[in-house]
Amino acid sequence: MWVYIARRVMWLPFLLLAASFVTFALGRFAPGDPVQVWLGQRYSEEKAARLRETLGLDRPFFVQYGTYMWGVLHGDFGESFAFPGRSVGSLLARKMWVSFQVNAAAMIVSLTIGLPLGFWIAHRQGSWQDPTTVAISVMLMSIPIMVTIPVMLWVMCLKLGWVPCSGWGGFFDPRIVVSAITMGVPGVAGLARLMRASTLEVMGQDFIRTAHAKGLSAFAVDNRHVLRNALIPIITILGFALAGMLTTSFIVERILGIPGVGNLLIDSVFKRDYPVIMAVTIILATAFVLANLLADIAYSIIDPRIRYQ
Repeated sequence: MWVYIARRVMWLPFLLLAASFVTFALGRFAPGDPVQVWLGQRYSEEKAARLRETLGLDRPFFVQYGTYMWGVLHGDFGESFAFPGRSVGSLLARKMWVSFQVNAAAMIVSLTIGLPLGFWIAHRQGSWQDPTTVAISVMLMSIPIMVTIPVMLWVMCLKLGWVPCSGWGGFFDPRIVVSAITMGVPGVAGLARLMRASTLEVMGQDFIRTAHAKGLSAFAVDNRHVLRNALIPIITILGFALAGMLTTSFIVERILGIPGVGNLLIDSVFKRDYPVIMAVTIILATAFVLANLLADIAYSIIDPRIRYQ
């Protein structure tokens, strides 16, 4: 196991180097000049030349890339083009923490409802509860966020007055309820359907029939064998969801006024703020690789039969 982990970690720098190089190249050669966007109506060739020299954009491509990656290795993601004098790290740190809290609340809603619901309806196969629950899950998953948020605000904010209508006050603030439900309910539907399919597949295996034949109770079979094996495919989904917790739904942030990384990333795209875009790309790529590694480790914990060479 430790050899496998070390081998995966050794691949991390190469994966990040490839992701950063592609993103850096797209930022430099794609249409759209950050200097022109920054200067706007004040644009002139003389001002543009001075600004490019100040930002280092007049240097050769590989020199720019090498300088940037050297700074990243030392924890410096550079200075924002759109916010002069502000480091990218200081801009992203607080906003990513906000997005992480929003996603954590949504994931709690999805896991605490979706997994038990999927496990339950798998044991109700052939009854009316099974197709009814699946149909409701598909319907909830298909409702767009642009529809869900106004309805939630109308009910919980305007009519009932349970939560404030917008803004951000932290993980334990009532305002997180709307975003958690809005983002968590589609996850409930997806996890319930996936857990149902995985549970049904495990329940049809020979070792489950053998466990019943040996006289084990239904609770013991479900707890020791069915549940643990049914969770294996779920771990992969949760691994990617864990990595994506550093960002959140841009639409949710826009409508609810949540100061997360979504608004900053959208503004950075329109303003051609490449240091911010690069930093988000590198951070997310690192998170996805590490989350995938954690998922592989979790496989062996849930099912001791899984071993890595």
